[in-house]
Amino acid sequence: MHIADMTLFYAPASGGVRTYLEAKHRLLRQYSGIRHSVLVPGSAFRQHNGLYEIPAPTLPFCKGYRLPLRRAPWRDLLNSLRPDLIEVGDPYMTAWTALEAGRHLDVPVLGFYHSDLPLLVSNRLGPWLGRSMQAYVTRLYGSFDRVLAPSQVMAEKLTRLGIRNVCLQPLGVDLDTFQPARRDPDLKRALGLDPASRLMIFAGRGSREKNISELLEAAKLLGSPYHLLLVGSDMPRRVPTNVSVISRFCSAPEVARLMASCDLLLHAGDQETFGLVVLEAMASGLPVVAVRAGALSELVPFHCGRLCAPHAPAAMAVAVRELFEDDARKIGRQARQHVEAHYAWDAVIAGLLGHYRAVLGSAELSVLAHG
Repeated sequence: MHIADMTLFYAPASGGVRTYLEAKHRLLRQYSGIRHSVLVPGSAFRQHNGLYEIPAPTLPFCKGYRLPLRRAPWRDLLNSLRPDLIEVGDPYMTAWTALEAGRHLDVPVLGFYHSDLPLLVSNRLGPWLGRSMQAYVTRLYGSFDRVLAPSQVMAEKLTRLGIRNVCLQPLGVDLDTFQPARRDPDLKRALGLDPASRLMIFAGRGSREKNISELLEAAKLLGSPYHLLLVGSDMPRRVPTNVSVISRFCSAPEVARLMASCDLLLHAGDQETFGLVVLEAMASGLPVVAVRAGALSELVPFHCGRLCAPHAPAAMAVAVRELFEDDARKIGRQARQHVEAHYAWDAVIAGLLGHYRAVLGSAELSVLAHG
């Protein structure tokens, strides 16, 4: 079976979609009888081990993301590859190209709803355009043979828009990269902190929907011995005295080291379609304090952390104190066990193959599980 993935969400500093595709590509190569091709924008046409880069200009001020101007190179490459199934990871030009190629090749096309486009447009450009975008999403995703949603909250949003064939498909976490053994015992000293301090971390983009200002307010309310470390691009420069900032993109191994060396993940974002950083922290042995909103409420059961009301820094500070009173280290160990049981990439890939089997109409895929 030949699976082709395509997306525009693929840049040097991109997040969850690239992580998903790279994990998927790595694991599918361990299955007998499966070929996997990934089509993404790049500076020039090149191919290496099934990753195809198609020339596209960069978007100014967009962290290396590229926007193709023509469908033809993508369509022609799909037609030459002749996959048995196409999966699309964004709602833009590539999605319509995949549908066109799918009709020509007479193969099913799946859409993975990684990004909540109406909410994104509403926040950036206003509610009226956001409502208009709902009609666009309904038309586009209603055209796919199956729609995959990474969380129940996203699946319900799509269903309310009248889209059929919506299926839940959570993402996974790299349990080898993110693990407690990555802990650096010298991190607190390097930050100028007492070894007994309680070090919290948030890693990700400093974009508006992450509500970084609310993390800063919670840290200020907590005071000593609590300290917050912000890691990622576009982080604020003016912060309380008990906040440190690493304002740049960090590689996964570097983030894994920092996470494993902290005591807790703090997350105030209320618009997550999945929340991969939460799984990465839990895999690193950290308990989580997050807001009860978006997909985060699905990821953090009580034995792995605490949820609080969104946009309420005082409630977040209370949740942090309560978690430490309840034995944060024990809760962190339970968090690691939880992701091992439910979010290993092996289980995610098995779920994906089940979706592919269903849309292809075959009773069983002729593949041998790796291992």
